Amino acid sequence: MSDLAVRELPLFPLPDVVLFPQEVLPLHIFEPRYRMMLRTVMAEDRRFGVVRWDPQEQRMADVGCCAEILHCQTQDDDRSNIVTLGQQRFRILDIVREAPFRVGMVSWIEDSVNENHGDLEGLASQVTEALRDVVELTGKLIGKPSALPADLPDLPRELSFWIGSHLGGPVADHQQALLEITDTGERLRQEFTLLDQTRRQLAARTVLKDTFEGLGDDPAGFEGLDPDEGQRDSLGDR
Repeated sequence: MSDLAVRELPLFPLPDVVLFPQEVLPLHIFEPRYRMMLRTVMAEDRRFGVVRWDPQEQRMADVGCCAEILHCQTQDDDRSNIVTLGQQRFRILDIVREAPFRVGMVSWIEDSVNENHGDLEGLASQVTEALRDVVELTGKLIGKPSALPADLPDLPRELSFWIGSHLGGPVADHQQALLEITDTGERLRQEFTLLDQTRRQLAARTVLKDTFEGLGDDPAGFEGLDPDEGQRDSLGDR
């Protein structure tokens, strides 16, 4: 990543997709303008910006995440399958070019430094415990025992990004808000609130399931975490 605080960056708006640092995002590139963008970034530093496009508001978010291309496989018809990794977050200062693809002038953003590491680590432990309960209760409800991944980040900032990325269901608004927060503690506190609410709901559903087990009723239907995200396509007009 360049040390420059401000730079031009090709932008790839995706409907309701929010990329977080250190998260993997597979993409299928087929639109002509993004094929051109791909050729451009592959010839330079293999980086472009992923920005959420809000289909309801018909607008692009102001904050996105830089994606680095780890792998690119181009087919005979010039379509490509790529695997990217989220890097640094950025704020769009200005759109400097619209065609053939969008390019923005961006500034990098980071979380503020928290001097009280003990409080932050304690908060991260509470969030991890709530997350573990949610995963275990979800597994019990769907009849498929599950546990936290072995590679779950233990550093507070990285943990907060991981949780934000793996929220399940139609939660792009929540994810975008979490991405834009520049205080690790505040991001973790908001995530704990979401997880604790979900944990309470799941616990109640578990009681119902245990009570009515054998009657054929299924009180599940929870959308909490999305551990298996499918490949995203470059769909829609952005």
